[in-house]
Amino acid sequence: MTLGLFLAFVAGTLGITVWASRSNRTAADFYTGGRSFSPLQNGLAIGGDYMSAASFLGIAGIIAFTGYDGFLYSIGFLVAWLVALLLVAEPLRNSGRFTMGDVLAARMRQRPVRTAAGASTIVVSIFYLVAQMVGAASVVSLLLGVTGDGAKIWVIVGVGVLMIFYVTVGGMKGTTWVQIVKAGLLMGGAALMTVLVLARFHFNISELLGAAATKSGKGEAFLQPGLKYGATDAWSKLDLVSLGFALVLGTAGLPHILVRFYTVPTARAARRSVIWAIGLIGTFYLMTLVLGFGAAALVGGAAIKKVDPSGNTAATRLAEVLGGGAGSTGGSIMLAFIAAVAFATILAVVAGLTLASSSSFAHDLYANVFRRRGAAAVDGAQREADDKGEVRVARGAAVVIGGVSIVLSIFARDLNVAFLVALAFAIAASANLPAIGFSLFWKRFNTRGATTGIYVGLAAAVGVVALSPVCWGGASATKPAVKLTATQAATCDVPVTSKGVGNPTALFSCTTVAPVPLENPGLVSIPVGFLAAVVGTLLTRRRTDEDSYEAFEVRSLTGVGAR
Repeated sequence: MTLGLFLAFVAGTLGITVWASRSNRTAADFYTGGRSFSPLQNGLAIGGDYMSAASFLGIAGIIAFTGYDGFLYSIGFLVAWLVALLLVAEPLRNSGRFTMGDVLAARMRQRPVRTAAGASTIVVSIFYLVAQMVGAASVVSLLLGVTGDGAKIWVIVGVGVLMIFYVTVGGMKGTTWVQIVKAGLLMGGAALMTVLVLARFHFNISELLGAAATKSGKGEAFLQPGLKYGATDAWSKLDLVSLGFALVLGTAGLPHILVRFYTVPTARAARRSVIWAIGLIGTFYLMTLVLGFGAAALVGGAAIKKVDPSGNTAATRLAEVLGGGAGSTGGSIMLAFIAAVAFATILAVVAGLTLASSSSFAHDLYANVFRRRGAAAVDGAQREADDKGEVRVARGAAVVIGGVSIVLSIFARDLNVAFLVALAFAIAASANLPAIGFSLFWKRFNTRGATTGIYVGLAAAVGVVALSPVCWGGASATKPAVKLTATQAATCDVPVTSKGVGNPTALFSCTTVAPVPLENPGLVSIPVGFLAAVVGTLLTRRRTDEDSYEAFEVRSLTGVGAR
């Protein structure tokens, strides 16, 4: 029964993709769905694209483990939309056509800025893709009742193949309709679980929180700040600030969110779609509070961690308990439904990410850098031929990017997905946001400033991550040693009896101390990205990029001349 419901959902989404693919005739259809979506439809799709595996799986797990501090992820993800609404949505829709690179190239030299924008888009998308596919591995392994690394690896491969199919066949239209269906399923599933959790505690929030604190074994500390961030040392406090920077500023630089503003006909529709999305997303994140504390109270953090140390299965295990427990008919139905919803969440987001990155490669790098097509006048037949070739390249890029994401996801399969998404947010805020913001609102900003900001911000974010506890898990003065189990010790290649070991999920080494104690790079990389963009601009004496700013400003603020 569980497997049948799961396969029925996959078949349904494949059917939607094939149906939508019939109307893909031009590059605009493939990249933006022909700009035919209404504000409500695009708002639902934005919600479906944004409420990812981190939202549904990762946040529930973090709250179940760390209580109050876990809910900080929900707050950050929601508040970030104010930046996107007030600063980015309308000007971006007016200024660009298909990608972030279009905005920069509108007033700067095409080849340098499109190369930088394409590279940044692909890197940010791959980091985000890894998070979604890791979440898929946890959910589907639980759903199918299989355990072990081998099962997770095959699940990751399967998700990768599906996402490549969605993008190469359905394009933006297929991806958008999958996201709309997924948003409806996710909101319905989360609302059902929220009501069932509250019913268990007589719709008394205080009773729920008390039960969660008791079951967690941490008492009142579970309901107060400091269990994860800020309680032990200065680095922990700085890590909290770093996380906040990344979450609040990252959304406005996420490639798969930015391209959604191009799928509506006008800037006004883009603004209205963001308002719809904020209402949907805000409601959902309020429900994650109940789901996370419900998982802590009814399942227990220890029980979740025993099976899945990352906590990514907290929501699905809660669903099984709400349905009647393991082995019961109700439990099986609830588990199948919520797991299918979670899988829908992942498929919708990975399709959007793959489309954004492959589109940037084809449109920014292939068409305007490698072929140097630029804005040269061509006849209709030549333009149509160029567009068809560009779409073919985008489909090929989706296959390659999907393959890279599969390989990286296999190595990161034990990390919490909310944490992985926070890293993607930090990279987006460090590399993309400075270039977009300054390009839209600073007349003096130029090509060198844009490329310097993107490359330096990107290198800073990735570099800090490579030196952080994400990759190096050794114990230090700020992080106590953790004794590994026999299985973990074998994986880390250390003696089973070793006591001086650190994080068993670190990517490179379980025992080497991280050179940079910050788990999230935002506190370092975001200021570095903005500073590099400013310095690069001010060190350039030539001001040729300023000549086109007046026309660009009119277009970005009013929509005159927008395509």
